[in-house]
Amino acid sequence: MNRKHKAPLILLAVLPLLLSPALLAGENEEGLALLREGMAVLVLRHALAPGTGDPAEFEISDCSTQRNLNDEGRAQARAWKPFLREHGIDKARVFSSQWCRSLDTAEEMDLGGVEEFPPLNSFFGGRGDRDEQTRETIQQVNAMGEGEPIILVSHQVNTTALTGVYPASNEGVIIRLPLERGKGVLAKVTPETD
Repeated sequence: MNRKHKAPLILLAVLPLLLSPALLAGENEEGLALLREGMAVLVLRHALAPGTGDPAEFEISDCSTQRNLNDEGRAQARAWKPFLREHGIDKARVFSSQWCRSLDTAEEMDLGGVEEFPPLNSFFGGRGDRDEQTRETIQQVNAMGEGEPIILVSHQVNTTALTGVYPASNEGVIIRLPLERGKGVLAKVTPETD
């Protein structure tokens, strides 16, 4: 390949990177509109809880044995309410993993009552069954029917198993309904915190 052809190829490689923020904003708007209309679901990883996994003495009924949200994580979770309100969502059906950091994220969002949803429990480190929990999540969410938007608060491993996306703490993935494993991802969203 001669030098004259290298410049256009470099431009073609870089162009998507330059356009992606604008495209992403459009995808986010479409995804949020479908979420508002009940045609999509928001799956998010719990807000910031420093560390990885859970201590060896982990007990699901005892928050003192778990990794928990810090002050930044609580602020991140609270940022969802104004972010979603800006997009026409004031209330939602909120379902959460039974882990304290997920329940606290869901409660700090303040979008309605929070229901514990065991299929969203973490299976990191062999604590659960990846395939069974993902299958149950899909089946139960698809059976929920019409109503307020659906928000699922879970963990990185659960979100990745369902969507193929590796979310950061407090990052949400909007997925088209009906849910199908690895399909229908519309957007990734994260509210800004002060």
